[in-house]
Amino acid sequence: QVQLVESGGGLVQAGGSLRLSCVASGSIFSLNTMGWYRQAPGKQRELVADITIAGRTNYADSVKGRFTISRDNAKNTVYLQMNSLKAEDTAVYLCNTKSGLGYPWGQGTQVTVSS
Repeated sequence: QVQLVESGGGLVQAGGSLRLSCVASGSIFSLNTMGWYRQAPGKQRELVADITIAGRTNYADSVKGRFTISRDNAKNTVYLQMNSLKAEDTAVYLCNTKSGLGYPWGQGTQVTVSS
């Protein structure tokens, strides 16, 4: 079964840190650039970071310098280390291929930052 399972979210105070994980099934993971997305209430889903198979990374300006994306191809897992969290980072965080079309979307993991 092709699926994504995100975890690691929670409630954290502003300035705190969280590490998100996304485990992917199937061979799609190893063949694609993977991305972390987020969707806040009433807003469109946005791509916040992506990482190529070789490990090259890109970040949205809003998270640059605070978030770090990484991947473990042997474990079919992509991570998002989030530091210096802000209230505006509050959202459901999801992973998928960079196109957003590689997998059915998972449930995501809720990140709530209190100010």
